[in-house]
Amino acid sequence: GAEVVFSVDCTKLKDYFLPEKREFDCIYFNFPHCGRKAGVVKNRELLARFFHSSAEVLTEEGEIHVALCNGQGGTPADQPRREWHNSWQIVAVAAGAGFILSNIHPFKAETIHGYKSTGYRSQDKSFCVEGALNHIFTRSTPLPYFKPMICEIELKSRKVSFQVPRILVDKINRGFLELNSNHPVRTVKEKLTEELSQTFPLQNIDSCLSPLHQGHLNDICRSNVFWIILSPEETPSTEEMSNGLANAVLFSHVDFCKDTDTNVCVNVQEGCNISKQYYLRPSLLPYAQAIIQRGAFPPGTLHVLSGPVFRKCLIAPYSMPVFHEMVFVCAVNRGTENSCIQLLVNNIKSSIDSLHQTVSNFKLNINLQEAVSFETAELNDFAAFESQLSKIKYFICTERDTSGSCEKQSCVGIIRTAHYELVSRELVVVFVSLNLDLLAMLICRISDWRMLWTSDTRFLCQFPRGELRLFKSFSLYPPSYVHDVSFWV
Repeated sequence: GAEVVFSVDCTKLKDYFLPEKREFDCIYFNFPHCGRKAGVVKNRELLARFFHSSAEVLTEEGEIHVALCNGQGGTPADQPRREWHNSWQIVAVAAGAGFILSNIHPFKAETIHGYKSTGYRSQDKSFCVEGALNHIFTRSTPLPYFKPMICEIELKSRKVSFQVPRILVDKINRGFLELNSNHPVRTVKEKLTEELSQTFPLQNIDSCLSPLHQGHLNDICRSNVFWIILSPEETPSTEEMSNGLANAVLFSHVDFCKDTDTNVCVNVQEGCNISKQYYLRPSLLPYAQAIIQRGAFPPGTLHVLSGPVFRKCLIAPYSMPVFHEMVFVCAVNRGTENSCIQLLVNNIKSSIDSLHQTVSNFKLNINLQEAVSFETAELNDFAAFESQLSKIKYFICTERDTSGSCEKQSCVGIIRTAHYELVSRELVVVFVSLNLDLLAMLICRISDWRMLWTSDTRFLCQFPRGELRLFKSFSLYPPSYVHDVSFWV
């Protein structure tokens, strides 16, 4: 029942099929070649035109299969691997048409009934397919173009707005921790909450936390926070919105974050000057400290805060400008703080062990390190920033035990203690801060924080109903470029 069409130009596929027949689920191209002694450049051009042509007739979730002889593709799967300039550079060529290499496996001619290779140097001769590889491509998500985003927020019964920093436009209001979310970050949070609730009475304080803060930065470097200028004039006009020039997102009513030094609520209308500078919250710690200072804090109760925080940093796979922080706060009698810390850490260990065992056979070791034993140069960006907020007692570190050897430690949490004489001389407050994003990455073997924020549906499909699994990249061997730049005087 199949229709066979001859003399089809692979670079103009849409010209050979009616519009209603242009939606193919799979396109195969076995051993493309320009013919005769065509060099690698011409064959790259052929592939480039083929991929652009295929993009016009392939379904959104369709696949392109390209079989190449051993060494031609230029990927690490080729053995031996040719030098890059002498290969067909198939990954880079496909990327130009919006495709990524999602899988690769040996091409087995014997499994295809009646298949016989022919066309060696445009002759009726077979060619060697030993070691040939089948490259499977899928569509990449389009290169994002982010419109300016305006956030509207109510402070002290007055609506104000601000423009979201460009790097955060696709990371505001993503709702990863919401009840209907299947995101792995939420799974980690829920497991921690469940485990701790069996030991401590819990009180969640996730709502009404302002995304903005104004107050003293203490020892935090001003260049490490995202500064915001509030202004009613920032709200996009109706014309801008209708023309698609700007997006707007509305935050519901939020409480103020208190300035922890003065214990006074910040008022956006102070001095009738609406243009005072604020900054996106870099930590949930000030909110936890404000709870203590209000005095309504039953000893022994574990208060839990969670939400995204924002920090300027040098971006790297494990260095992130936004992540989900979880803060536990507990007041205990003086002299019992160490046993409280140990109890908290044991519960955190138990939670992580339980999650990790469902994902991998390798153990994720969690241990406490005294802050005095760390040099600043040894800290990852998360820990280095935390050390600017206030004095740290312990770092919570992880290392993966793989076949008898341990990978380098990574700091995922901070423990602090503080005395609040005005609240009670008999109580010590224990603060525990965790980086949920780092924990999710380490458990699921996600190698880059940006994958957590991708809009590609193939990411969340790997975690059905929030079940944690080892992450499998859907982009194999992405091209990377190293440029050696020399300056001559």
